[in-house]
Amino acid sequence: MTKLLVLFAVSVFACTVQAADVAGDAPRLTFSKTFVGSVPPYFVVTISPDGSATYNESDDPDNSETLHLELAAAKQAFEFAERLDHFKRPLEAGLKIANMGQKTLRWERGSDKSEAKYNYSTIEDAKTLGDMFERIGDSTRLILDLRRALKHDRLGVNDSVLRIQAAWENRKLLLTDDILPLLDQVAMNDVYIHMARERAARMADAIRVSREK
Repeated sequence: MTKLLVLFAVSVFACTVQAADVAGDAPRLTFSKTFVGSVPPYFVVTISPDGSATYNESDDPDNSETLHLELAAAKQAFEFAERLDHFKRPLEAGLKIANMGQKTLRWERGSDKSEAKYNYSTIEDAKTLGDMFERIGDSTRLILDLRRALKHDRLGVNDSVLRIQAAWENRKLLLTDDILPLLDQVAMNDVYIHMARERAARMADAIRVSREK
């Protein structure tokens, strides 16, 4: 019996180590953009295959916001990265066009790292992936705006929900996993004006219906 218990304990430990190794080798995609004069002038987004993500407007990791993408969006981003050979080839078009912001796409998996910088690319997969990260950034800022309004500006909550609604209707909203709890908080709390509660409830219902399709 003692021998069996020892073997079982060793087996559990081995599985735990193996799982940790797998987690440690999980790939990550990072997109950063620097564009002086825009708002914000810099931001960086990092995502994992399970949808976990971070957003930061500085290089200080302590300022990162933790987010969660829908799995379908995360999967799509990694598929684009694979089609782009994990950014091991140039993405820059090299055309004489206006400055559109210095962008960097980076792939990491353990010690395997590769990245490409560009101002403008004519490669459709790169344009689509870059646009996806831009939408993640826009969606995150909407989330942060609503969070601030909920804490410090009750009258501004309706405007924040309006901006989220506009992004949703224009198909620019990606972070619904983080937005739904906030919309529910607005809809179910009578400290906010009726218009905001009603709009938030409709938005939350629309998002849930879309995820059931």
